[in-house]
Amino acid sequence: MAGAARETAGTGSGPLARTGGERMCKWLRRVGSLAFVLGFFGVLFAVVPWYVTVLSDPNVGGPLPLWVRTAVYLLLGGVAVVLVSVALEQRRYRREAVEPGVAAMPEGILLQNTDHVPGRRTAEALGLVRGHTIYAIWLGKDISALVRLLLGGELIEYTEMMGKAREVALQRMLEQAADLGADAVVNVRFMTTSVIGSAAELLAYGTAVTLDPAPA
Repeated sequence: MAGAARETAGTGSGPLARTGGERMCKWLRRVGSLAFVLGFFGVLFAVVPWYVTVLSDPNVGGPLPLWVRTAVYLLLGGVAVVLVSVALEQRRYRREAVEPGVAAMPEGILLQNTDHVPGRRTAEALGLVRGHTIYAIWLGKDISALVRLLLGGELIEYTEMMGKAREVALQRMLEQAADLGADAVVNVRFMTTSVIGSAAELLAYGTAVTLDPAPA
């Protein structure tokens, strides 16, 4: 970022209002995750030892006990519920053309990667502002990027992923600055780290300041 730039990508600030759909998806994810964990540990510590015992004892047979079927259903059902809730959430975000947890870009805040805004005096330093996100792409794009890795060339899937992550982190940083009543954010920096697999965390941070109305 080489110079001050005025953000005009939208109006308004503050966290994205929670809707009934968002709360429902979050509730479904929690229920699905809980069911998966219960089913996983049930299968691992109860069903597997029981099954090994059954295999070693020819006299044991008949239909599967109810508790075995319950553990398996919890495991598979938990995964299915989580997948459905995530799919519904992503569908809603695509339909509304917004990123999760991000409001419209605040207007009127200058961004600068140096310690001051050229031609303007800093009236007050309001403190550190930051925004971060952990972004990932779905498995299909991961496989596509793997093919590109073998053949060479730009990994477009990861380029797009990091571009979206930067925008989300930047918007969240600007939301904090707007809440403080800042006129600009100086010393803007980006930092990224790998979290797991192809998921990457991106942090945007800087110093929120107010500017003297009179030119320097």
